[in-house]
Formats: sequence, C-alpha cells, structure tokens
Amino acid sequence: MSKIRILAGTKKGAFILTADGQRKHWQVSGPHFAGWEVYHVKGSPADPNRLYASQTSGWFGQIIQRSDDGGQTWHPPGSSPEALKSPDGFPKGESNKFTYAGEIRTHKWYDGSQHPWEFKRVWHVEPSLTDPDTAFAGVEDAAIFKTTDGGQTWNEFPGLRQAKGHLWQPGAGGMAVHTILQDPKNVQRLFVAISAAGAFRTDDGGTTWKPINRGLKSPYELPDPEAEVGHCVHRIALHPMRPEVLFMQKHWDVLRTDNAGEQWTEVSGNLPSDFGFPIEVHAQEPETIFVVPIKSDSEHYPPDGKLRVYRSKTGGNDWEGLTRGLPQKDCYVNVLRDAMAVDQLDPCGIYFGTTGGQIYGSADGGDSWTALVHDLPSVLSVEVQTLK
Repeated sequence: MSKIRILAGTKKGAFILTADGQRKHWQVSGPHFAGWEVYHVKGSPADPNRLYASQTSGWFGQIIQRSDDGGQTWHPPGSSPEALKSPDGFPKGESNKFTYAGEIRTHKWYDGSQHPWEFKRVWHVEPSLTDPDTAFAGVEDAAIFKTTDGGQTWNEFPGLRQAKGHLWQPGAGGMAVHTILQDPKNVQRLFVAISAAGAFRTDDGGTTWKPINRGLKSPYELPDPEAEVGHCVHRIALHPMRPEVLFMQKHWDVLRTDNAGEQWTEVSGNLPSDFGFPIEVHAQEPETIFVVPIKSDSEHYPPDGKLRVYRSKTGGNDWEGLTRGLPQKDCYVNVLRDAMAVDQLDPCGIYFGTTGGQIYGSADGGDSWTALVHDLPSVLSVEVQTLK
C-alpha cells in the first residue's frame, strides 16, 4: 500500500507527518531544527528519501539542510558542523553560500529609490524531476540558484535579474522568488513567480528569462495597464499533463493561462474574495483547482471568520465552497502561499497548513476535511510525497 509523507515548515522548526494510503492515522515527527524558521522542505521526485530544507534565522543566517533517509537524519551539505559554529559556540548560518553572479546592480526600494541586491534567505527549494543531486533555490532578494552536487554549491542564473530587475520592488513580505515550476515535457523550461515583480519564464534552461504578465491588472500599484513587471503574484501552479496551462493566485485576482503565460485571463468568478495566497491543481483532474480566499490585503483571515477552501472543476469562474470539517465561526488564521499541496493518490488528497498551527487534510478531493494536527507553530509551507 502507498504511504503519504507530509513535510511541513514552520516558524519554529520542521515537522514530518506520515500515514498509510488510507490517510486516517498520522504519526508526527519533529521539531527538526527546533527554534529555527524553516521556510520550505521538499523531497526529490527522483529519490523520495532525498529531502532539502531551508533553515533560516534573523540572528544566525541561512543553512540548507539535506536528508538522505527520508528525514530521519539531516546534515548541511558542503559544511562541517565545526564550520557552522562561531568561536563562542553560537550557530553560524554560512553553509551553501548564495552569491549573486555578475554585475549586482539595483532594484526598487519601498520608497521608489534604487537599492542594491542583498541575500537574506532561501524561500523555496525545488528538486529536479530527474536527478536527486540537482535542485533549484528561490531566494530573497529575488534570484534563482541551482545546485548539481546535492546542495554543496549553488550558482545563480543572473539572467533572471536582467529581466527588468531594476523595476522590481519588495511587497509587504519582501522580494523573493517563492515559486519554481518545472515543465516535465521540456527540461529547458522553468517558470518562477516573484513578489512583487510578477511571473517569468525561461526556455533555455535558465540563461535568459522573459516576463509573462500580459493580462494581469494591478491598478493600485501599477497605473500603467501595459506594465511588464511589478505585479504581486502570490503563487502559480500547473498540472504535469498540461504544463502550458498555469493557474495563478495574485495579490487580488485568480487567473489562468493556456499558452505558458503569453496571456492571462481572470477566472475569479463567484469567489467571496479573490485575495489569497495558495493555489493548487488536483492530481487527476487538470481542470480542478483549489484556493483559500482571504478577506483582504490588510485583514489576513477568512471572510466572516469561516475557513473555506474553494474548488473549481471548470478551471475557474465557477467555484464551490468546501466547509465540511473546517471551522465555520471565529476562525482568523491565514494560509500562506507555500502551505498547500496535493498527493498523487486516487481519490486525490489535499493538505494545507495555517498560521494557527493546524494542518488540515482531505482524502476525498476536498469534500471533507480533518485536522491532522492542531498545535504546531505557525505553518510556512506544506509539501506532500506519495511513497509507493
């Protein structure tokens, strides 16, 4: 029987939840890296025991951790334990150095002035679909890096910052590459999303990049309706069977493209609010998508205090609220952009984590929900592995 492994990054460490294919009884392991913010944990599709984690601290810096046994043990590739301690014994986040390549240049700051690129942390790690030693890292300040030696060394694709990077500007949460998607039918094609710059695509393996934001409207931030960059894209998603079809949750608006980003169309339809962060696609149904509406960009909680996942089986516009098993009063949590994922079983399982420390799961495509765990630290990310 298949097994499910949930990898959750939180404000105070990483947690691993496991269950068999029935998805009824869950075991919890953690916290791993207790006390550290873990922005993201993800497993390799090529080797499910190979996991990568981004461990970060405002005090101690950034460390990439790797596991080769499904999360039982971890080590920072390319760094010895001694190298990660200062002379007085405190942690020192200097593993896997992320250094911008070429001419660094500047980007827009909050006040509109130009500001130099400064590395802060890794937001997202995306392992290669075919090689466990290859992975991509999306970082703040916004850039994308690649490793081909299991995380020991990382090299930037500077061409991304050359796609009008001087016009990119941080949003409320910073300026980071937070989403990386690989095209399973074209190894040379990658998609990324950046807050607050937009979505971008490479068709040559990362050497050159182009903005793919036509059809996006951000009238408050960008009065120019033809602006190529500057949109606050919260998340993009695709189904591997149709990688040219992408779905987007923007700062406001839910959208789709049927031509790899050349043109986007709004599909918010009857959502109670089209503000939100995550968006996911059903594993077996490429036209079934899930979002979590949030009241507004100033009030980060569900409308009316009712936690609802909305599902469209038509690729957008026509939405139904999914509430069975979710709190329908006095619920004021948020669901962050990397905190929703689906498994590969049939029926499809959907999982999401909240800033209140709950992880909810559905084993029936979203029809009903169960709190798998209640009292974790604030959840930053959720990823799922389907283990055969």
